[in-house]
Amino acid sequence: MPNIKSSEKRAQIGKVRNARNKADKSALKTTLKKFDAAAAGGDQAAAAASHKIAVKSVDRAVSKGLIHKNNAAHKKSKMAKKMNGLG
Repeated sequence: MPNIKSSEKRAQIGKVRNARNKADKSALKTTLKKFDAAAAGGDQAAAAASHKIAVKSVDRAVSKGLIHKNNAAHKKSKMAKKMNGLG
């Protein structure tokens, strides 16, 4: 337990940011799972729509600093391969 007022504030800010990052990362994983489900279903239109949303959420995660840009590139490449395999 911090004794200094500024360190109390920093601890509180850390808790808030941790919760926000956890929620954002969970949302990212959800969009990726939705794309995987649509691609596994074989419906090309649904997969294309969810692919667009998933790529956007991956890019947003990079801009927020949740994942590294190379990790994002890897995820987007994997999704593109799945999309090309459907067609």
